[in-house]
Amino acid sequence: MDRDDDLFADAARTLLADQCSPQVVRAVEQGDRAAAQALWAQLEDAGFADALVAEAAGGSGLGLAQVFGVLEQCGAQALPLPLGETMLARALLAQAGAARPAGSLVLADGEVQADGSWRAVVRSGQVADSALVRCKNDWRVLALMDAQHTPHAFALDCVAQWSPAQVQTAAAVAVVLPQGLDLRTLQACLVAALMAGALDAVFQRTLQYANERSQFGRAIGKFQAIQHQLAVMSEHVFAARMAAQLGCAANGPFPDRLRVATAKARCSEAALAVAETAHAIHGAIGFTEEFDLQLLTRRLHAWRQAAGSESYWHGVAGEALLAHRGLTLDLIRTITDVELAA
Repeated sequence: MDRDDDLFADAARTLLADQCSPQVVRAVEQGDRAAAQALWAQLEDAGFADALVAEAAGGSGLGLAQVFGVLEQCGAQALPLPLGETMLARALLAQAGAARPAGSLVLADGEVQADGSWRAVVRSGQVADSALVRCKNDWRVLALMDAQHTPHAFALDCVAQWSPAQVQTAAAVAVVLPQGLDLRTLQACLVAALMAGALDAVFQRTLQYANERSQFGRAIGKFQAIQHQLAVMSEHVFAARMAAQLGCAANGPFPDRLRVATAKARCSEAALAVAETAHAIHGAIGFTEEFDLQLLTRRLHAWRQAAGSESYWHGVAGEALLAHRGLTLDLIRTITDVELAA
C-alpha cells in the first residue's frame, strides 16, 4: 500500500505527533509510569492494539500489510511502548481462543530454570504490562509487574523471571504457529517495520540539519561531500523501507520467513550506515542527550540486534538459496512477487 493513501497510517502519524513528543519519550524511558499509561490509553482508544485481531473476535481483522504504515510511524516517532508486539500477541491469543489481557503485551522466548521458574529477555519489558512467553512448546501469559526485573542492554528492556508458583497459576495457552515460523521471525518482521520508520526519520532530520547549518558562508548541504553522504543515506533508507514492506506482505498476522529474512537483514545493514552518517553530518551535537537524534539512533542500534542481526538473517537467506534448485533470479521473484487481497 502506498504511503499517500494509507489512512490507518495517517491516523497513527497524527496521534503520535501529538501524543508521543520527544519529551514524552524521555519521560517514559526515565520510568514515568503515568506518562506511559496515558500514552497507551490513547493508542488503545484509537483501536490500534486490536488491529490484527479477527473481526469475529472483536478486532479490526487487518493483515500485516495493512498495519505496516502504523508500525513505520511507531519507529519514526520513537514510540517507547510495544504497540506492534501487542497487535501480534493479541492476534495469537484470539486465534487460540484465549482471553486477551488489558494493557500492552509483548512476546518472549523463555527458559525453564532448575527450580521451575521461567526466565526471559523481554523487549520493552520495563514498560509493558504482560508477556506472552513461550518455553519450549508451552505458552503462558505472565504479568510483568509480578516478575523479578534485571536491566538489559536497552533502556526499556529487561530480563524477567517468574517463580514456579506464578507460572503454575497462569493457564497454558494453545498457541499454534504456522509451519516454518517461530517467535524470532514474527518479532523480526515487526522490528524491520519499526526500523524503516526510524531510518526515514533520521534521514529527514539530517537533511534538514544540512540545509540549516551554515559553514564558510553557506549551508553545509551545498558541499559536494555532504551531498554524497546524503545520497548514500537515501539509498539505504529507501531500500530498507522496500524490504521491510516486503517482510510485512501478508493478508493475516503471519509473514513469510524468507521475506522477513530479507527485510531484517537489509534494515539491520542500513541501521549502521545511516546512524553513522547522520552523526557525522550533525557533528558532536548529535550524540548529546538533549538532542532528539539520539532517541532514534539508539533504537536503530538496539533494533539491529533484536530478533537477529543481519548476519543471522543472511544465513537464513543463504540456506534458502542453497536449498533452491533453480536460478537465483527465480528465488528473488518468489520474494518480490506479492499479491494481496483487496
